[in-house]
Amino acid sequence: MPVGRARRSADDSVARSSRLSRIIFVGGILLTATLFAAGGWQRRWIADDGLIVLRTVRNLMAGNGPVFNAGERVEANTSTVWTYLVWFFSWLTQARLEYVVLGIALTLSVLAVVFAMLGTARLWGGTASGFLVPAGVLVYIAVPPARDYATSGLESSLVIFWLAVLWWWLIRWSQTEKVRLPGFFGLVFFAGMAPLVRPEMTLVGALALLMLFLAPVPETRFRAWQFRIAIVAVAGLVPIVYQVWRMGYYGLPYPNTAVAKDAGGAKWKQGFVYLWDLVGPYWLWLPLLVLALAAGIAMWSRRTADLDGRHGVDFDGEADEAPDTSLRSRIHRFSVWLHSPSAVVALMVGSGLLLTVYEIRVGGDFMHGRMLLPQLFCLLLPVAVLPVRIPAGLLRGESSGMHGRDWAFVVVLAAFVGTAGWALFAANTTAIKAGTKISSTGIVDERIYYVLNTGHDHPIRAEDYLDYPRMRAMVRDITNTPDGGLLINSPSYMNWYIAPPPEPIPDGGAGHTVFFLNLGMTSMNVSLDVRVVDQMGLAYPLAAHTERLSDGRIGHDKNLYPDWVVVDAGMVDQHPWVPWFMDERWLTQARAALKCPETQSLLASTRAPLTFDRWRHNVQQSLDFAKYRIDRVPKYELERCGLPDPTAPPK
Repeated sequence: MPVGRARRSADDSVARSSRLSRIIFVGGILLTATLFAAGGWQRRWIADDGLIVLRTVRNLMAGNGPVFNAGERVEANTSTVWTYLVWFFSWLTQARLEYVVLGIALTLSVLAVVFAMLGTARLWGGTASGFLVPAGVLVYIAVPPARDYATSGLESSLVIFWLAVLWWWLIRWSQTEKVRLPGFFGLVFFAGMAPLVRPEMTLVGALALLMLFLAPVPETRFRAWQFRIAIVAVAGLVPIVYQVWRMGYYGLPYPNTAVAKDAGGAKWKQGFVYLWDLVGPYWLWLPLLVLALAAGIAMWSRRTADLDGRHGVDFDGEADEAPDTSLRSRIHRFSVWLHSPSAVVALMVGSGLLLTVYEIRVGGDFMHGRMLLPQLFCLLLPVAVLPVRIPAGLLRGESSGMHGRDWAFVVVLAAFVGTAGWALFAANTTAIKAGTKISSTGIVDERIYYVLNTGHDHPIRAEDYLDYPRMRAMVRDITNTPDGGLLINSPSYMNWYIAPPPEPIPDGGAGHTVFFLNLGMTSMNVSLDVRVVDQMGLAYPLAAHTERLSDGRIGHDKNLYPDWVVVDAGMVDQHPWVPWFMDERWLTQARAALKCPETQSLLASTRAPLTFDRWRHNVQQSLDFAKYRIDRVPKYELERCGLPDPTAPPK
């Protein structure tokens, strides 16, 4: 009887501990999700770049296709999935676009931390491994840029959601001995969507697919080679079809934004400045180091306990056989290792480091922290939660009988408390205090910048940006010029320069073109028949294909002169109708330079009617179009193209 009561008591203790562990884990998820949702909502806004996405969605819903300006096939959005996701829910709900994108972004951001915690819980063995407490997720949601871009209208929320679900799905796969084909190929398809989520995510998706491809083939009715061909087909179905369509439709192998920002260029020095701009003010290196140490100790404690629980000694006294060191055996062991949680951890951490190096190489971005958030998320995934395993002896008050490994829980618990303390510090830290001024680094707190410049705590709707300098004047000047014209911003916030169209004016006017850097707020406050282009080239191929300025502000290091736009838009190019600062010689040279055959071919790829022959020509020439560059100075562009200068004096 005493033995039976003791066993029942032990079983009851285990059951209570298991229930408590589940309560703590679920409570941690709810607390973290609530904190992140509240933090994101407190900082809710739609960035100017987020409004760019909505302009494309407006054109889709109006039947103009996935373009920024009707009649010009330019892919102005970096994330294809984000564009069509916003379009789908806008079509489904028929709600205001700004509110649709706000809701989608915040929902995906919160779901990202939930899936991250679920995946990491499986990594550590679930609630049976001890009390799973939030750790890495606290670091992520504490960093102010993470809460800034939990909304913003940009694809940042989609990227971390995709990473979190991929992490959770890969961990599940790595711990499953019998793979179910529907779930497996669902994972393959999801990983294959990487380039359409964001081009940089191709690295993560490709490594994940390589892991799935090289891992041992599960027992199915298919042969190994057939199974691997199926992996390639399922993974590549949508991305390859879209890629071919993109090359024919847009005339480029990647979004126009990659051309405008020269994503293959190198600005290492600026990249390190951008990295420290995120890491330095928040002491971000400290929680990363602490959590890495805590995870290592937790792994050591768990592994030691597992070894002690095994009967690894040969009781017959015979020595273990030497392992097979042949190449074939090594390949087999590597293949088996790929189907393991440790390989998934290596994948995510390695991807985070490689993406960080890439971001440093290209010089980072002008938005504080934004382009390093996916990298930070990848690095934190394996420690999203940490197991606090209190030794049974300590629970019984028998600390004297504890082993050395049992004290590991003290380190993990201290890491959790320290991380929570750091999170309170970071969450209330202001990294950039310049307000509306742009420092020499070119990096700004984008949300605060627009909050201060618009006077709205939460600039969400397009009309909120009418309080940004020049916006109301733009709307007024368009209304006051029914004949049409080209609007060029002036030093005055209250007026625009307007270059008129030549006579005769067609019925209904010649249409308006606005030439301004801030594409989102501009394009969302005018009708779709108003053409909006920028000197950087995000929505304007002519500017996108200029050379990158070596000393330009990061993310804004292309600057097309307005002379080109006057000529390209077909406006009057003589004084007194053009702005006073323009040189008629430059205008004449720009008109001649636009006749360069290669430039005409580039412009035709986006403006000519999309016949089958045009589509086929675009596919064939898309790689050449992507590499093509012009000189922004008309005279030098004439020399580059080998055309005569019409303003040169006769010899």
